[in-house]
Amino acid sequence: MKSLPIVALVGQTNAGKSSLLNRFAHKNIAIVAREEGTTRDSVTARIDNRFILVDTAGLKDPKDSFEESIQDQIMDAIDSADLILLTIDSSLYPSEKDKRIAKMALKSKKPVLLVLNKCDLGASLDLNEFRSLGIKPDSTFRVSATTGFGLTELKSQVYNIIPNARQEKTESLKLALIGRPNVGKSSLFNSLAKKQQAIVSSRQGTTRDINRVEIKFKGRDLEILDTAGLRKPGKREVGIEKFSAIRTLSAIEESDICALLVDATEPHSKLDQSLAGQIVEAGKGIVVVLTKTDLVDDTNKILDELEYDFNFLPFAPVLLTSSETGANVTKLFDLALEIDEARHTELKTSDLNKVLNQAIVEHAPAGLKNTRPKPKYIVQTDTCPPWFVIHGHGLSTLHWSWKRFLENKIREAYPFIGTPIMFSYRDDKIESGRNVE
Repeated sequence: MKSLPIVALVGQTNAGKSSLLNRFAHKNIAIVAREEGTTRDSVTARIDNRFILVDTAGLKDPKDSFEESIQDQIMDAIDSADLILLTIDSSLYPSEKDKRIAKMALKSKKPVLLVLNKCDLGASLDLNEFRSLGIKPDSTFRVSATTGFGLTELKSQVYNIIPNARQEKTESLKLALIGRPNVGKSSLFNSLAKKQQAIVSSRQGTTRDINRVEIKFKGRDLEILDTAGLRKPGKREVGIEKFSAIRTLSAIEESDICALLVDATEPHSKLDQSLAGQIVEAGKGIVVVLTKTDLVDDTNKILDELEYDFNFLPFAPVLLTSSETGANVTKLFDLALEIDEARHTELKTSDLNKVLNQAIVEHAPAGLKNTRPKPKYIVQTDTCPPWFVIHGHGLSTLHWSWKRFLENKIREAYPFIGTPIMFSYRDDKIESGRNVE
């Protein structure tokens, strides 16, 4: 199994981290404003399918103390990231906070690049003014997120440092428990561990916030990852400020299957939907686990709301659980094995093309601006997740609704329970009277 390296943007508020993320991603993902602490949510982007860039700004209330706001996010980055981009406003002299952040980053022994942003401003300081941060000149880059200056050189250095992909061991099927704070991840983790008599080992994870337990179930080795974190209960706060993007991303990327925990006693939030989107985008298996069902009277109502809020996940099974009573807890293991099998499914090209041809007959492909795209054939190129490539002519104009229609037709024939399936559309050009890619 491969997982994308994680690159973390760290530094003080208003240093331009959100603008840098947008520039890397070539689109406006993060909200950018001149007010400090504008980024209040966890913001991530996949860059060229080579690495995940995380903007750690604003995970806490900017009015919090330095120890509560900056140090926690830096420590999360240190524990989970493969590369740290320390971002500084080049028009300002380094502050004591900047120096403390740099010291913590360097102490981690992780690669650290110093990114001097806003160099397009006339007041940009000389490089010598930043020597006190302890980062070597050959690891220092002047950039401008506004104009794009210096981004090519910075990106090249990032690629030189990070691996193409981290190779993870594949002996164990990895199941990550993902969800908001206080949704019941730790309780479910403990219930899953207690339900199994054949516990192979129980240990702290390599990152400070991921606990793990290894078990055997029906002859398979399973490793459960708990992202509940090591924060003391007395320091937890309700809300997104206590939710770390990096710890969750690390668990999602490392896992094969994610159990997205949703609290049955609370309305489903945009964060739940965002987490589901991250899991699907990463191509991981997913099961929605409704927790604390022993505390609600009408589970049918909750399921109807869940179906509406997660209408983009029709393939994800829903499991009703209660860690208090133990109801349906071990069914999660059965679902994990079923989803893992679906993720490894390999379909014959002839069977796939029968589905494609049937889809074309039932609903002629529509294109943008009155074009007539012509899908010719389909092949499967990968598993985990299953990936399909459709070849033809004019496919760049194929309407999104027909793409969804084709996915639905494939899922009707092959359910692919709990796993996203990916598609690429490739136009075959005609040269010298024959088709070539």
